Amino acid sequence: MDHVSVVVDDLEAATAFFSELGMALEGQAPIEGRSVDRVNGLDGVRVDIAMMRTPDGHGRLELTEFHSPEVVRPEPENALGNTLGLRSVMFAVDDLEATVAGLRAHGAELVGEVAQFEEGYRLCYVRGPAGIIVALAEQLG
Repeated sequence: MDHVSVVVDDLEAATAFFSELGMALEGQAPIEGRSVDRVNGLDGVRVDIAMMRTPDGHGRLELTEFHSPEVVRPEPENALGNTLGLRSVMFAVDDLEATVAGLRAHGAELVGEVAQFEEGYRLCYVRGPAGIIVALAEQLG
């Protein structure tokens, strides 16, 4: 896999959110043109993207803010984990409580609650930019 793409409505805020998770901004660029229209099956695509890289250097996340055409909002906007399609991206963290606190400063809210899964992990879901669900996992022991 090369990367996961997330359409956001505020590229700067989304970049700050994922930076809080330890991701590094690899680059930003405006993207448009006939080939972009053809790949997307849309006319007049004009976007700005930010490519973020995970701390280990192996994973990438593309954040895309559309200027045209207008974005289509999901229904419902606060979809939960049982909604079809890509529902979450999981990050391993060293300190779950500190990570949640840091993300709350960027507008994140817990979807449910922090819970321990068996003896191995503390887990939670937070709702991040554009409603995406971000899973956080702290390995225990």
